[in-house]
Amino acid sequence: MSATNVFLGTSTLTDVTCFNAKQKNTMIKIPGFDRKKHNPRLGAIEIFKYIGPGLLVTVGFIDPGNWASNLAAGGDFGYTLLWMVTLSTIMLILLQHNVAHLGIVTGQCLSEAATTHLKPVYSRSILFSAMLASISTSLAEILGGAIALQMLFDVPLRIGALLVFAFVIIMLFSKSYRVLEKWIIAFVSVIGLSFIYELSLVDIEWGQAVESWLRPSFPEGSMLVIMSVLGAVVMPHNLFLHSEIIQSRQWNVQDEKVIKRQLKYEFFDTLFSMLVGWAINSAMILLAASTFFKTGAKVTELEQANKLLEPLLGNNAAIVFAVALLFSGISSTITSGMAAGSIFAGIYNEPYDIKDNHSRLGVVLSLLIALILIFFISNPFHGLLISQMILSIQLPVTVFVQVYLTSSEKVMGKYKNSLPSKILLYVLGGIVTVLNIMLFVSAF
Repeated sequence: MSATNVFLGTSTLTDVTCFNAKQKNTMIKIPGFDRKKHNPRLGAIEIFKYIGPGLLVTVGFIDPGNWASNLAAGGDFGYTLLWMVTLSTIMLILLQHNVAHLGIVTGQCLSEAATTHLKPVYSRSILFSAMLASISTSLAEILGGAIALQMLFDVPLRIGALLVFAFVIIMLFSKSYRVLEKWIIAFVSVIGLSFIYELSLVDIEWGQAVESWLRPSFPEGSMLVIMSVLGAVVMPHNLFLHSEIIQSRQWNVQDEKVIKRQLKYEFFDTLFSMLVGWAINSAMILLAASTFFKTGAKVTELEQANKLLEPLLGNNAAIVFAVALLFSGISSTITSGMAAGSIFAGIYNEPYDIKDNHSRLGVVLSLLIALILIFFISNPFHGLLISQMILSIQLPVTVFVQVYLTSSEKVMGKYKNSLPSKILLYVLGGIVTVLNIMLFVSAF
């Protein structure tokens, strides 16, 4: 690895310098970005300079895979699986907060840290499984975008998948996505928030909903959907992505006071962003329960979700939903591609840089393999659910590696996990593992 890592390729806010844990005293001048000129001040306004990475991650769990999982959860089981959204969001807050600390303190993403601090036989196996998870994610995102094109223009599903693939590759390799990023996030967020607003327009049994948010329930035949909801919210690739993009907020990394402040503000960014995601995902399930479950309508395709918007948008619901689904598919495909590039580059102990061959190869492998798999999928809706379930299966691997690294004094120094935090994070990994075992048992 070269003496200095330069992190140039993300779609977030600005180009930044990526620091290896042992190279924090090395500074590189990047046009338009000067770490020394940013001097954080106390006050409410300061936090807005740190908002962003969490919101980008949030887009990853308001994606086509989530929409399919939430539609199935509410449509097939009513309110009873809302607890999984609550549990998944709590897990997500703790895990994303933890992995963001890794990026801030070490200057390395999760993939780089695994390569640096684990034996090659272990790190490569772990990162290979993470690449498989990113492929599964990309499959859901491309498929969602293709379904949207089919709804809007009657484009055949496979042709639509090719178009989404080509568009995303162009956007990533040309960095044109930066121009549209905030608009896409804003549009998808508006649609998501419209789901929340619609709760005031439909009849929701709030007492039952509150109970379901808090009380675990495992209705017969629900394990696939439960694990799909988990995998759709706590996505392994987002843990890798967050540890990478959080470095776009690293100012004055040699100043210990600034590091502590970054760690504090990062938590607010993560907490705010994840709670928004919890509200939107919950709203989707509540609306699906009131729209489909109460009427006994069987949910068999993602396109049915446009009916959730009819109370607010009337006859235009299908068009608006399809446009939102298209933007959601494109934006989340781009972030999943970035995550794959970060994972693959990390195998070679390099930061994500779209100009670098390893990052490019990781992006192309994830998106191309996902595209090929779509050509063999006969039931798109079921394919979306399976893809999210695969994420939940890989999740314990990523969680245990992350907790091991962030609990290590060698890696994190005095910022390593406290004993209570370490125990809590390992318990979360254990819960995911138990749920996976229950899924396996239910399948036989």
